[in-house]
Amino acid sequence: MARVRLDHLGKSFGATAVLDDVSLDIASGEFIAFLGPSGCGKSTLLRMIAGLETVETGQIHIGDRRVDALAPGDRGVAMVFQHYALYPHMTIFENMAFGLRNAKVPKAEIETRVAEAARILEIERFLQQKPGQLSGGQRQRVAIGRAIVKKPDLFLFDEPLSNLDAALRMRTRLELAQLRRRVQATMILVTHDQVEAMTLADRIVVMSDRRIQQVGTPMEIYARPANRFVATFVGSPPMSFLDTTLGEGAGGLARATLAGGAAVDTEVPLAALPAGAGWRLGLRAEAVKVVAPGAGLVDAKVEFVERLGDRTLVYLRLADGSAITAEDAGTSRAAMGDAVGLALDGPVHLFDADDRAHYGPPA
Repeated sequence: MARVRLDHLGKSFGATAVLDDVSLDIASGEFIAFLGPSGCGKSTLLRMIAGLETVETGQIHIGDRRVDALAPGDRGVAMVFQHYALYPHMTIFENMAFGLRNAKVPKAEIETRVAEAARILEIERFLQQKPGQLSGGQRQRVAIGRAIVKKPDLFLFDEPLSNLDAALRMRTRLELAQLRRRVQATMILVTHDQVEAMTLADRIVVMSDRRIQQVGTPMEIYARPANRFVATFVGSPPMSFLDTTLGEGAGGLARATLAGGAAVDTEVPLAALPAGAGWRLGLRAEAVKVVAPGAGLVDAKVEFVERLGDRTLVYLRLADGSAITAEDAGTSRAAMGDAVGLALDGPVHLFDADDRAHYGPPA
């Protein structure tokens, strides 16, 4: 296991900047997820750590060594790619042993390492088969096994589940979680799938526009997003936003007033907020409940109903044209065109004109 430290990394491809002043400290043994949309720089950052992309500015430290000038094979890392990249003419054993043979590891040790990795991944029975005889999930396990046999200090996973169908992705996600308990190593996962990040990572690094937007545990990211981008990207469905003006409520806390006059009390001291207009109230769907017309904070019209079995998501339009999503019971009777009331049953979020989030003291 190794600590990883990224100091002020920058990277451009020609005139196009892809990373801008990225700094991060990853603890030894930690599982980190780089999460963000396509083009945000997360895969480039991972490849820079691996040594597959050059570092233009900044430094990379793995353990007690600065590695940004070292060749990939000298960094003590192993990478699992989105595509399995297995040799089709080789057996599974030969695929897993290939890198060790090139490194001139003794034959007996190669056999021991491959056998141990196959046991961890439960692929012992496939060792004499070839990749074409295996399913997609099994081949991905082989690719992970090829990384395990190197006994790296750091595992790098570049969207390893994106080629799998939904059911197989769920099973392989569980296998990755179990692998983390069996293999003592620091791990970094690149993904655009928030479920993968929320399920697997100790901390999530949310990236957008070449920069880190927020670093935190999965529930810190979800419950207290640092800005509007994070609030929108993490969470399904995305957070709803309503224009609001601020005034003082009970105890000096900010009171948000919506366009129709409805007022919502927050837990943020008004004196701690910057002056100015352009405020928005952010609401997660689970904090908005469907009630009878006139019985809630505001009334709205149902535009779409998404039934998910255990719960129902109701997409609505307020009188001022604002869109909002509410959560109802799985047995919800809401239908398109219905007039309903909306009540608040959960935390609210405040965002200023620069899309920064503001919160009261942590609970």
